[in-house]
Amino acid sequence: MALNNLSDKTPGTPLAVMLLLGSAALWSTGGVLIKWIDWNPMAITGVRSAIASVVLLTFIGKPKITWSFAQLGGALSFTVTVFLFVSAIKLTTAANAVLLHYTTPIYTALFSSWFLKERTSPYDWLATAVVVGGVALFFFDKLEARGLWGNIMAISSGFTWAWLALFLRKQKSGSPFESILLGHWLTFIIGIPFMFRGGPSVQGWVGLALLGIFQLGISYVMYAYAIRKVKAIEAILIFAIEPVLNPILVFIIIGEMPGKMALFGAVIVLGAVTVRSIFHIKRGNVDSEDKP
Repeated sequence: MALNNLSDKTPGTPLAVMLLLGSAALWSTGGVLIKWIDWNPMAITGVRSAIASVVLLTFIGKPKITWSFAQLGGALSFTVTVFLFVSAIKLTTAANAVLLHYTTPIYTALFSSWFLKERTSPYDWLATAVVVGGVALFFFDKLEARGLWGNIMAISSGFTWAWLALFLRKQKSGSPFESILLGHWLTFIIGIPFMFRGGPSVQGWVGLALLGIFQLGISYVMYAYAIRKVKAIEAILIFAIEPVLNPILVFIIIGEMPGKMALFGAVIVLGAVTVRSIFHIKRGNVDSEDKP
């Protein structure tokens, strides 16, 4: 079934919840798999997107490429985000990268007021202030230069991912998944020059296949099928699983542990974003594209 024709044929709610849980679990493997691959982050990102684009094409059917401003803006936002995020995971801890990236809904709420003419409530500004305080704590840990730049890239990836959400909302009456597909193609093209600088081991190629097929490919197919059938409150709570599970997997498999101040900041960021999202659901003002 093509992703563009889901409105009347999506699964029932119990199955949809299971699919969202599955997609969140697959997303959470990104940290450990990226850490697992000893290769240039730009090359990793490009190959991962090349594989994922094949998976998405299988389910999208015939793409509807319009070259509209919103479609191209979404593609560019996606490309910049994935390069920043993968680089951040290589430079700082997975926990820092994922949880700083998780600030996306805050940026989405703030910029939607003028880009989409959607009202920003006082509670959005309050949540933003709390998140900024939580983010600041990530920088109180003793960081090497690599870790500092990794944190900056992670924050920036949350900012650019918010713009992807805004551009996808602009295409509600169209076919927003083509932005993701174009983003994958652009990511692959940009990553090509970096693929000639050495190469991954056999283990690395296995990791790349898992990243492309499952973590970034099938996960978004599951998400696309399920998101239109679950309740908003279920979606928000399920999405909160990823930023918690991701660093846990990295700790169990690789042994990487974030600093104490970062952990404290993580609790603040995760709590503020989740509470803000639940509040918007209660007011009937939430969008599935708010997913971080």
